[in-house]
Amino acid sequence: MVTEKQLYYKNNRLKQMRAFCHVVRTGSITQAAERLFLSQPSITLQIQALERELNVTLFERRGPNLKLTPDGQTLYELSCPLVDGIDCLHESFAAQYGTLESGELNIGAGESTILYILPEAVRRFVTQYPGIQLKIFNETGRDGLKMLRADEIDFAVGSMLDVPDDISYQPVVTFDPVLITPIDHPLTKISNLTLRDVSQYGLILPPRHLSTWRIVKYVFQQHNLNFTVTLEAGGWEVIKKYVELGMGISIVTDICLTGSEHLARIPLNQYFPKRGYGLVLRKGRFMTPQAQRFISILNEVYADKNALNKIPA
Repeated sequence: MVTEKQLYYKNNRLKQMRAFCHVVRTGSITQAAERLFLSQPSITLQIQALERELNVTLFERRGPNLKLTPDGQTLYELSCPLVDGIDCLHESFAAQYGTLESGELNIGAGESTILYILPEAVRRFVTQYPGIQLKIFNETGRDGLKMLRADEIDFAVGSMLDVPDDISYQPVVTFDPVLITPIDHPLTKISNLTLRDVSQYGLILPPRHLSTWRIVKYVFQQHNLNFTVTLEAGGWEVIKKYVELGMGISIVTDICLTGSEHLARIPLNQYFPKRGYGLVLRKGRFMTPQAQRFISILNEVYADKNALNKIPA
């Protein structure tokens, strides 16, 4: 027989776990309170009540910084899928009957991914689900992972070299590495281009904290060669324009080349690996029906493209 006290704790446990999960995600009681439209004391009391009920300490409290204890980490991994599942119950129920008509979906992606990887999937998604509010955040690298860990986005789409322990990466599509130069550049006159030939000219690359820089650095080091960066520029469109203007050469992924550019393109497959783009997910996160459907559409888009590429000319 359930006592009145036990019933009280059960009725309040969801609120307590929701407060706990948001504190972990934001790293702050203040930010969690703002998200949940509650006062800071209310959030604190809910965390304390959860600790008393479970007879554990959830956070190491060191001044303003909150760090999960081992018990806190275990509870977080158990409770977040439950909280997210309850909070998305309406959408999940509707999705079972093919009536996904409301809700929102937040995706993080870098500029090149937004421009070249996502458009067709976005077009199909918004056409099929006009009632879902789709937001795409132009964030990548460290900033994108920060948003993912704080559950400010459902998932990210991009390229990853090193995958942290709390993140999973699911490849979707790969593209070839290409050297781009002005049309009349001296490198275009060399029949068997080598990496040493490329190293004689200044490169235009994305900011160094992004993966492209690391790949270029690694490949040149493997061949005992140095390279010079004459310009750092964000975004492939900017880089292509500056190469067209004769300000340098660049190493890009051929997804960004539409055929309308006034550029020479030289394959570099013998030196650089194919570049993969895929889904970046936080392990343990509940995937909303909206997120699941978008991921399914994204995979459909590139399954279609891969099938077309395999058809003989």
